[in-house]
Amino acid sequence: MTQGRELAPAVRSILTAASERNDTAERDPLAVDARSLTDAIDRAERDGRVPVIAEVKPTSPTSDGTRDDDPVELATAMVEGGATAISVLTEPTHFGGSPEALTRVREAVDVPVLRKDFVLEEAGMDVVEADLLLLIARFVGVREPTDSRASRNATRPEAELDELVTAARDRGFQPLVEVHDEAELESALEAGAEIIGINNRDLAELEVDLDTFESVAPEVPDDVTLIAESGISGPADVRRMREAGADALLVGSAIMDHDGDTDVTANTRALVRATAETETQTQRQT
Repeated sequence: MTQGRELAPAVRSILTAASERNDTAERDPLAVDARSLTDAIDRAERDGRVPVIAEVKPTSPTSDGTRDDDPVELATAMVEGGATAISVLTEPTHFGGSPEALTRVREAVDVPVLRKDFVLEEAGMDVVEADLLLLIARFVGVREPTDSRASRNATRPEAELDELVTAARDRGFQPLVEVHDEAELESALEAGAEIIGINNRDLAELEVDLDTFESVAPEVPDDVTLIAESGISGPADVRRMREAGADALLVGSAIMDHDGDTDVTANTRALVRATAETETQTQRQT
């Protein structure tokens, strides 16, 4: 499914690479014993922490630098800072991730781990075990026939979002369906999504606008776990997204700090404590 304007060239390049990776091998379906994200969010709330899904992202097309730290060290530092869950990029070409890094991270931490990649069909699910699996509504059915392999497979029926959601659940994953607008949200809900992320980044221009979450969130049913994605750069943004209805926040660049090589534990803690610090300040003022 593609909607609206054309995708940015960088995004098209990512999809081309994803199509090639997903088509290369046949694997037995995984059977995952997943750690519950909703339980982890509940624990964070009880502890007075903002539920933050901290992302291990070595680099990205929208960042100016790269962090070469060991993924396990980064993930454990994020959990030390109070992260509710960890997201790990497994896309190798544009984000510097790998399935091996995710496996190592999941073995090292006791919180849920999200596999963040560009899964376009069922075969792409069976690469590595994770607790959650990202499915991007806009990309379902997208195929970039730029080489002989993709051309040979271009006539294969495209997976529908509801089929991918069901396939993910059958494997034990908790599918996180990402949307950017109300049309994609409707598709996600029709597909039975129970965890939905609203991406503040427009994949046509790669621009970020926090108004996106605020405009789409009111249409999300109360029984859906809602995650704010992209553009959360500090405590003020955390508070803004929480006030708009976010149950949790997925944060990568603000924690990784690709340009500055700062302490990811401190970066995570600043976001996790964002609302608590405001409450403390209010109490002092009164």
